[in-house]
Amino acid sequence: MFVRPPLAPYAVSAATARGRLHHEPEANTRSPWQRDRDRVIHSSAFRKLQYKTQVFVNHEGDFYRTRLTHSLEVSQVARSISRALGLDEDLTEALALAHDLGHPPFGHAGEEALNVSMKPWGGFDHNAQSLRIVTLLESRYAGWDGLNLTWETLEGLVKHNGPLRHPVPYIADYNDRHRLDLHTQPSAEAQVAAIADDVAYHSHDLDDGLRARLFAIDDLKHLPVVGDSLAAARKSSLDVPPPRLRHEMLRRVIDAMVSDLIAESGRRLAKLEPDSPDAIRRHKHRVIGFSPAMADANQAIKDFLFARMYRHWRVNRMSAKAKRLTEDLYRLLHADPTMLPDDWRARAGEGGMQRSATIVGDYIAGMTDRYAMDEHKRLTDISVNS
Repeated sequence: MFVRPPLAPYAVSAATARGRLHHEPEANTRSPWQRDRDRVIHSSAFRKLQYKTQVFVNHEGDFYRTRLTHSLEVSQVARSISRALGLDEDLTEALALAHDLGHPPFGHAGEEALNVSMKPWGGFDHNAQSLRIVTLLESRYAGWDGLNLTWETLEGLVKHNGPLRHPVPYIADYNDRHRLDLHTQPSAEAQVAAIADDVAYHSHDLDDGLRARLFAIDDLKHLPVVGDSLAAARKSSLDVPPPRLRHEMLRRVIDAMVSDLIAESGRRLAKLEPDSPDAIRRHKHRVIGFSPAMADANQAIKDFLFARMYRHWRVNRMSAKAKRLTEDLYRLLHADPTMLPDDWRARAGEGGMQRSATIVGDYIAGMTDRYAMDEHKRLTDISVNS
């Protein structure tokens, strides 16, 4: 029978939590990070992830992953790793669910287009946009903007990719009034959420690539971990049909990667012997990670997916169209902010060109794939009613 281990001394603890920017009484029935998780789940930005591209644009098929299903899969993987390492599962889950809130429509294609369009105004970064959403753009409370998440959740969110030596403007500005220790490593919980992102990516992108027939299952035989998992899946049942073979293979891939992560991270933690969350933050390197062999396998899988999926001609065509559409939206709305809806137009008119550029970026980044396509038609097709 599985028994949940007690929290380790290096786990984030409510007893040493650094609170929220705006003070609130603690809840009687939930930990601070359970409240953060619930606030993320109830946010409008989280709901919109259901209709935002992961790799395939939303209308291309009902069974491909979206940003929402990706975030849920990251959360499941992250909780399992966190539990095994004696970390706080609820903080890990909150970070996993929130890590992609700032993604615009059309995935990386939309982000690249927004970044190019906004370059004169500081560019666009989805991690910074996630922070804007949870500290500014969500309007759910009478006393403040944003979700008023805990310091630990905000820290983990901005340091999803590690310490920030040269933060983008919004993160730097926010840090000036609410210090997030940008120069240090994130908590172990945040490190788990970040690396669970990789595990989930590999599993579901291999699955979606096979479903879309961008490559065949036998094209995976040479890949480390994946090839072994495929061979083991075939050996488990000689007549397993292709869909079940795919799932059996991917189940084994996830298990191999998660098992390696837990073993290697446990080894590093035992060597470091951290006695507090801050000991993790002060360490020169991340303590949560793959073994060298699994890190090499992880990179090989990334390289395969980049060449055979993310740069497949079918994906390239859709990405090119998505970039043009996003660039059109930005160009049209920034040139004439009077075409923005009333509430957005009022905000854009308050502070000159920089303010207008940022508000138009916020407006577009908050769109779903479907809404962005509809809005483009409304702005460019005279036969479509506004």
